[in-house]
Amino acid sequence: MNRCADARAVAATVPGAGVGNAGLRPPMVPRQASFFPPPVPNPFVQQTRLGVARRIQIFFLGIILLPIRVLLVALILLLAWLLAAISTACCPEKLTHPITGWKRKITHPVLKFLGHAMFFSMGFVVTVKGKIATPLEAPIFVVAPHSTFFDGIACVAAGLPSIVSRNENVQVPLIGRILRALQPVLVSRVDPDSRKNTINEIIRRATSGGEWPQILVFPEGTCTNRSCLITFKPGAFIPGVPVQPILLRYPNKLVSIIFYYEKNLTIPNSTNSLGPLFIQLCVLTWCQPFTRVEVEFMPVQVPSDEERSDPVLFASTIRNVMAEALKIPVTDHTYEDCRLMISAGQLTLPMEAGLVEFTKISRKLKLDWDGIRKHLDEYAAIASSSKGGRIGIEEFAEYLKLPVSDVLRQLFALFDRNHDGSIDFREYVIGLAVLCNPANTEEIIQVAFKLFDVDEDGFITEEEFSTILQASLGVPDLDVSGLFKEIAQGDSISYEEFKSFALKHPEYAKIFTTYLDLQTCHVFSLPEEVQATPSVVSNKVSPESHEESTSDKKVD
Repeated sequence: MNRCADARAVAATVPGAGVGNAGLRPPMVPRQASFFPPPVPNPFVQQTRLGVARRIQIFFLGIILLPIRVLLVALILLLAWLLAAISTACCPEKLTHPITGWKRKITHPVLKFLGHAMFFSMGFVVTVKGKIATPLEAPIFVVAPHSTFFDGIACVAAGLPSIVSRNENVQVPLIGRILRALQPVLVSRVDPDSRKNTINEIIRRATSGGEWPQILVFPEGTCTNRSCLITFKPGAFIPGVPVQPILLRYPNKLVSIIFYYEKNLTIPNSTNSLGPLFIQLCVLTWCQPFTRVEVEFMPVQVPSDEERSDPVLFASTIRNVMAEALKIPVTDHTYEDCRLMISAGQLTLPMEAGLVEFTKISRKLKLDWDGIRKHLDEYAAIASSSKGGRIGIEEFAEYLKLPVSDVLRQLFALFDRNHDGSIDFREYVIGLAVLCNPANTEEIIQVAFKLFDVDEDGFITEEEFSTILQASLGVPDLDVSGLFKEIAQGDSISYEEFKSFALKHPEYAKIFTTYLDLQTCHVFSLPEEVQATPSVVSNKVSPESHEESTSDKKVD
């Protein structure tokens, strides 16, 4: 009788109750703790507000400090480029062997000194805590939180280890040659085997017994506002070797170094990120007297046997250790959330509307990037006319081409997981996967088609379609001509047309299954001798019995 109990819970509603009033709504489906909203809704946006006094201070200090710092940085970069050119002379772009001998012994200490000098000239006051591990103790450094291109200061503090960088970066004049001197692990966007090759190269270097320099990785893979630690990519943890976590803190009253997305539709680490935002952050930072930075080298973390065989588990363990030390929460956002956020902005939605905690949603609901991106287009089509980029009951009804009824309110409430009277994109994706897609099976579609096909001739007429929808929604005067024309290619609906529409619009599946559950529940509530009558999923619903059937369903 669990099926009947579930149907009663869905049918239990207060007539005229407001959608946003959680107190009048039954607990229709359990809210899994694993799907609760994240503690930080949007870790990718930073709002820096400058008061009048601060603006005046930056203006006058900038007149003096900015030109001096620009000249010093340019001079240091030229010297570093010259040393890097000497260090990498006659070396291929992709190294097969580490740089050794006099090139390494002479140029590397000087490059480290120039790195410290450059950040000092930009006004950074660096405090280093902890002890740097040797290559044999920890072949890999993992740095978090990653919030800006200035985080390169961790590379300088760690002694200029190798880094993972895009192949295009070494082609950039001046910077590219300096980057090559760090013996980076290069990633190609055009090579389909790049990810596999990159992982193999990281494993080869990490297990070389100190022959190669240590590798420094930012495991978050993109910039955040440092309010939490997002999902760590597993690449740095696949070798299964000890790693040393490095914490970055910027204890300043004015936060001027964070990449943000509110007004800039580019993704940090992309080819076009060195644009207005880069210049803006440099000017704002260099016009301050100083910027304090704390670089903390935590104890080396040695993986267990289980973590060696499961890099995702190892990455999660290290993230939790770092988050506890930073006293900040963790979320399941990832770089794909940035892409969804940018896509939402391009679809004229608020940019934060695209955030779903991609790692959690994709893993638990078995969805990939293309599937969630497709759902975003569908969501935008519904929510584009609403304020705030959220779906209300009116937009929901308009999209389904159905009136606002008790049954529709019940379906809306199943999507509205936090009971605030609206559906955000995250709730929409979860609702489709948890509520609608499981109900949209071939068997359910066949039963629903038979339900509509009253005369059992293999086709659904508009009259048959209207009859069943009026009964299932409890709206006797419902006009479904618009919805019927969208499904039918002629005067009637074939099974293939019905199935095609149902697969493209899984939202309707829950309406049909709820109706079938209520019919079943009605039969179970009858005396046993009446239950023997084969009317559990009868499609013989006449217009004259609409009101009576609706009443029975509500009481049941």
